[in-house]
Amino acid sequence: MRTASTHDIAPEAPLAPSRSAEAGGLSDIPAGQRARWNELVLSIESARDAYYNAIDAQSPMSDAEYDRLYRELEEIEAAHPALAAAGSPTRSVGGRATTDFAPAPHHERMYSLQDVFSTQEVQEWAERMVAETGIPDEELAMTAEVKIDGLAVALTYEDGVLTRAATRGDGTTGEDVTGNVRTIADVPRVLSGTGHPRLLEVRGEVYFPVKEFEAFNEARRRQNVERAAGGAPLLQVFANPRNAAAGSLRQKNPAITASRPLSMIAHGVGAVVLREGQEPVAQQHEWYERLQGWGLPVSPYSAVVRGRAQREAYIERHAAHRHDLLHEIDGIVFKIDDRAVQRELGATSRVPRWAAAYKYPPEEVRTRLLDIDVQVGRTGRVTPFGIMEPVLVAGSRVARATLHNATEVARKGVRIGDMVILRKAGDVIPEILGPVPESRDGSERDFVMPEHCPSCGTALAPAKDGDVDVRCPNTRSCPAQVTERIAHIGARGALDIEGLGDEAASALTRPDAGRAEALAALAAGRSLETERGSISIPAEELEAMAVSERVEAVAQRIRAAGIIEQPPVLDGEAGLFDLDEEDLRDVFVWRPVSRRGTPTGDWRLSRFFWTKQVHAPDGRVKRPTAASRSTTAMLAQLQAAKDRPLWRILVALSVRHVGPTAARALADRFGSLDELCRADEDRLAEVEGVGPAIAASWAAWREVDWHREILQRWRDAGVRMVDDGAAAGARSRPAGASGDGGGDRDGEPAGAGAPGARRTLEGLTVVVTGSLEGYTRDGAKEAIIARGGKASGSVSKRTSYVVVGDKAGSKEAKARQLGLPILDEEGFIALLEGGPAAIGAQTA
Repeated sequence: MRTASTHDIAPEAPLAPSRSAEAGGLSDIPAGQRARWNELVLSIESARDAYYNAIDAQSPMSDAEYDRLYRELEEIEAAHPALAAAGSPTRSVGGRATTDFAPAPHHERMYSLQDVFSTQEVQEWAERMVAETGIPDEELAMTAEVKIDGLAVALTYEDGVLTRAATRGDGTTGEDVTGNVRTIADVPRVLSGTGHPRLLEVRGEVYFPVKEFEAFNEARRRQNVERAAGGAPLLQVFANPRNAAAGSLRQKNPAITASRPLSMIAHGVGAVVLREGQEPVAQQHEWYERLQGWGLPVSPYSAVVRGRAQREAYIERHAAHRHDLLHEIDGIVFKIDDRAVQRELGATSRVPRWAAAYKYPPEEVRTRLLDIDVQVGRTGRVTPFGIMEPVLVAGSRVARATLHNATEVARKGVRIGDMVILRKAGDVIPEILGPVPESRDGSERDFVMPEHCPSCGTALAPAKDGDVDVRCPNTRSCPAQVTERIAHIGARGALDIEGLGDEAASALTRPDAGRAEALAALAAGRSLETERGSISIPAEELEAMAVSERVEAVAQRIRAAGIIEQPPVLDGEAGLFDLDEEDLRDVFVWRPVSRRGTPTGDWRLSRFFWTKQVHAPDGRVKRPTAASRSTTAMLAQLQAAKDRPLWRILVALSVRHVGPTAARALADRFGSLDELCRADEDRLAEVEGVGPAIAASWAAWREVDWHREILQRWRDAGVRMVDDGAAAGARSRPAGASGDGGGDRDGEPAGAGAPGARRTLEGLTVVVTGSLEGYTRDGAKEAIIARGGKASGSVSKRTSYVVVGDKAGSKEAKARQLGLPILDEEGFIALLEGGPAAIGAQTA
């Protein structure tokens, strides 16, 4: 849940830090930072106001966007403490009170919670608690609770009778919603049992049950059909259960609140006044037991945990089942269980130090679909993708998402200009689920799939009848396909060449990408930055020209500056391993210029692989250009890649259908590229994991002239195309293992992925968790697969062994719970070498 300020600030009114902030050095803060601080505060205050005080309206800002803005505000204030005035949202709690309800001062302040966004941040908070309490992490008891996405309330019971219910408000004063809360069936008007304190302030969350939410909205939709026919105002259809709960609780008429299926869960206590002779409750979890005994609803999902493994297991468990709960959740709350320790730790001006809220990444968000474009992949497939207003989803900022093919665009019914629902499929790949039809205003337009390749102009067509995908058949020369294939060679799953990514591949194959857009910007009055200065045409000159004259004027300025069209360094992958520093010296790329993340409309032409050459005013070279460190490293990586295992070479060739699994199987069976080129389709298809389709694809690929040229050029450049048991790519073992000393850039043991390795793990499933000294994550996986095992990412009853490294998390805890064999790194090496018979005493 969001925190909000105590201050009533109109969205259009500028904010200014207090005089104390001025005295603390405000004048030294750059104007841009002060302006951005002001923008952020206004946006956050406006969002808080809508979030806490809305009745039926939807909050205009997603939680993900709110969190992003809030963290940016914290970063600015950390850099410039003078801005962190009393008026900052980072120094306040809750939302401002409106005049719609009577004010209700809290008996004890309602704090917000410190938000953390990763398990590592949870661990850092826990380590601070260990340092401040002196209690070891494995002994420091905490309550783990699901973070209900509802509306916070404080219930006051005097002698067991409910006398007042209030919203959070600004943390000090909320709004009196007693009449509405009394309509919630879960909330007892009189506590049951005995032993009630004289005064008890119960903190809880009012929520709209998930099972009731869709039925409630559907009933409103049906009513709206009748209302629309009769000309009556339409009822609000709520965006999510949290909005429904907030709007329902803040109705002026309690009868409306009573008509909605609200529930409440108590998750803490505020002020407590005990009777004479009553003992204080010592533990947080004991309070929950006490509240439940008095008839108050408490969460059935809470638990007491100790140590990192149990905390992360709790996070993981509820992440997997977050949609199976009674209510929506947006994270997990951890609280020190000992109430005396809580009091010792105290609170900041905004949050208690003894609690932290881990927030799950958002799973689905809404954003505007600005356009639909197409991209050409390395095998010629042309894929439409959405260009969206950037939005944070599942922990990363997303501005593009695949739409797969024209048939899928039509099936989903999305149009350019739509508000769309976005998610990350498997929390990895951005995916547009569909439009929000009620947000349409008639300006949206349909997407039309192009008939020609946007990169080379070749007519597009399906590879065969019945295919839903269309492809560019100009495989050898299509610039987009060449770029994608070069980038693929550098990818982790292929030759793993650091520095050879998408941008480098584009600079090598399409250095003039962006040229047309940059020249159009010049013709529109923008500027182009170059090594020798800025190029632009004064606005008064442009205004006096016709459009055709502007184009010619720009062309003249560009020619005068010596800027000519650049031929690509590479027109295919054949020459990749022949590159040297001098080949890359004069590669310039066109880039749009941004300021603080916002495009300015200007462009820059700069060297990609070498440093900027600086000129003196008289034109002399003041500082010469030189190959950048990243370029030198990339070329070194290219040399090292010549000794990669054969299966990686096969993956790097971009043969359709030949991915890592098939490539390993082929390399393991044939051992050399020469043998692979001699094998007929039947022999290829007999290999387990290959089959007729992959065999036919490889057989067809090797018969193409320019494909054979790639193999020959790579062989001439020194690329090894054989796995003979003594390949130069074999890894040396880490310290403490048998074999020769030394190591390569990954520090992985000998034969980590060697196709000739003995199949010691046949039929076994191995999970590796935590960091190992001698293996990268991919290296460990390769070592397992090369020996016939299955490298799994999750622990289950079918897991054969779990290898535990440094900072292992919930997987280790689950393995111990299931009683699975657990190995350290030494045991892992023994398992790889000799199989289960070799590890005997290594299991824990």
